[in-house]
Amino acid sequence: MEETELNQSQDFIEAASAPLRTKPSNYPETFAQRMIGRDKRPIGDVFGITQFGVNLTTLHPGAVSALHHQHTLQDEFIYVLAGEVTLYTGTQEHILTSGMCAGFRAGGQAHHLRNCSASDATYIEIGSRVDGDAVSYPEDDLVAVMGANGKWSFEHKNGQPY
Repeated sequence: MEETELNQSQDFIEAASAPLRTKPSNYPETFAQRMIGRDKRPIGDVFGITQFGVNLTTLHPGAVSALHHQHTLQDEFIYVLAGEVTLYTGTQEHILTSGMCAGFRAGGQAHHLRNCSASDATYIEIGSRVDGDAVSYPEDDLVAVMGANGKWSFEHKNGQPY
């Protein structure tokens, strides 16, 4: 099969040309504003992948990957392609640079990334998609649950919906 035929059938793409996520954040608006400076390209969706998510994510200087969080059922993995990010796990900080990676097993430590540098940082993030997954946010009044429809629902820690 020729290269143009493969490209037309979406067997491959240039990742940076994938469309940006249409909604910058799934968080309730109060928290979504904190995701300014984060660009996600859901490259796994381009291929119809449903069992796990793959994003090409760029954090501009000062931006964060997510709220500090921990999944109950979802494993996550990141691989830094360019730039430098600070990984926060529990109460520790680690600098990750191009070529470095990190993994977060379900039920492991809460974590997030921040770009503390003066340049953009880009990484690949991969996460399993598991019905019934729940996410706790130890620094925020927020809990998320993945429904059978593949959509997140958000609540306050007291159970009141957002």
